[in-house]
Amino acid sequence: MTKSRRVLLDPALLARLKRTSRQFSSIKIRIRSRLQELQVVNSEQDERPQFESSGREITVASYNIHKCVGTDGRFDPGRIAAVIAELDADVVAIQEADERFGRRRGLLDLQALQRQTGLSLVPTSEKPDGHGWHGNALLMKSGSVTDMRRLALPGAEPRGALLVDLDLPTGPLRMVAAHLGLLRRSRRWQIRSILNAIEDGPPVPVLLLGDFNEWRPGSRSSLLALRPVFGPLSHEHFSFPSYFPVIALDRVIGSPGLVTKLEVHNSPLARVASDHLPLKARIDIPAALGELPNADGVPVSERPA
Repeated sequence: MTKSRRVLLDPALLARLKRTSRQFSSIKIRIRSRLQELQVVNSEQDERPQFESSGREITVASYNIHKCVGTDGRFDPGRIAAVIAELDADVVAIQEADERFGRRRGLLDLQALQRQTGLSLVPTSEKPDGHGWHGNALLMKSGSVTDMRRLALPGAEPRGALLVDLDLPTGPLRMVAAHLGLLRRSRRWQIRSILNAIEDGPPVPVLLLGDFNEWRPGSRSSLLALRPVFGPLSHEHFSFPSYFPVIALDRVIGSPGLVTKLEVHNSPLARVASDHLPLKARIDIPAALGELPNADGVPVSERPA
């Protein structure tokens, strides 16, 4: 506002506007603190076992791109690509990568994204110009796909997950990229379906990531069935809404020893490009391979020398 315009306003009105702005900011801070406190206090109190790093970690990420529509209402795939470039990840799981109806056309400029990030789309779509399955897409820098399954998840609304076995430079990985439903009962069914699919195949480290649409910790969470396989579930990585993150809808969880670091990517661009912030994790496949049980159920790392 210029000085000439500012003098036209009543000084009392200006003072009231400033006071109201400060009060609103204070209210937002109190709301955020209370919601985060509820999630952290009610989270599982189990201590996650510590594993020695192999020194061969890679970076993975999960990002709900909201069909490339930002919090300002603009459709801008280039902005999403720039956020993905900020992540500098080796593998990225994307949610809402396709149109929801009609041709289910993919929304990203894949050639521009590949030039900018080195990431290429893993072919998973049944549509000729789609990016994924029920909006779930996978981007990868290097490695190969040894198997891929599209999981149609049960529930009141169409939902799906990708189960992809990867041969990465640091070892084999089974990755499940999912976008779970809005109803808690549906999410419970969907989790059970995913767990059944994970068990079908040779034992390898498993990484489960995506938008789980669940913020409740403790006994009310629809994710409880994941704990026997993946251990304690963190509720401390607040990713939604991007402009004022107060709840943890997005997850990156893995087999014992797999996830060594997890953080929310909260950059100025990410806060406007989508209504979700990306999650970024470091994973250690060699360490997780050492925690897999052998034929007698004992992890490799615990075998006698």
